[in-house]
Amino acid sequence: MPIERRPLREQIRDELLRRLDRGDFSAGTDINEATLAGELGVSRTPLREALITLAGEGVLESSQGRGFRFAPVSRKEFRELCEIVAALESLALETSDSAYLRKIGPELLRLARDFPDPVAEQQVIERHDDEWHDLLLSGCANERLLDLITSVKAGMRRYAHLMAGDDAPLEREAAEHTQVAEHLIAGELGLATQALRDNWVNGMERMMSRIPSAVE
Repeated sequence: MPIERRPLREQIRDELLRRLDRGDFSAGTDINEATLAGELGVSRTPLREALITLAGEGVLESSQGRGFRFAPVSRKEFRELCEIVAALESLALETSDSAYLRKIGPELLRLARDFPDPVAEQQVIERHDDEWHDLLLSGCANERLLDLITSVKAGMRRYAHLMAGDDAPLEREAAEHTQVAEHLIAGELGLATQALRDNWVNGMERMMSRIPSAVE
């Protein structure tokens, strides 16, 4: 069994995100720190550190005297998060080594073509999309930028699960990933970056259609 060398607060953060992904928590749910610490088998100090981190990422809200709760959802926030991730991923792509991008282009194309389904379950889409986007950005050397992307995506993740659920069928446009890969193979970084932005904008619109209009 490999030895886990990461700080305990990071392990707790990841576990809370996994539970959020499973639908264990609902938007607006208050967190009982004592109960949660007991469930996780940790002390309150690293738990609070993890909660503070998640609050900074927008997954949680904190208020004086009330502790933490899972942040409510809103159409405005989801749109803003998508716009931020689109800009950050585009920057990461633009600052990646062009030769490396051409090298991974065929693998990105293969991954896109191996998952052509126009409709799939949320958990399946998320697994494939994460693999594709992780490879796409693997040539970016700016660790701060990659950490920021991960942080903002953590705030977005709860929308997919709260609004759809793991097993709900969702629409997707497989051709969008294919276009990005084809542009990279051709050495057309500008067109690839625009196609990536379009992918985020179109994905945002597809998801926005599932968020009740009353949730502003």
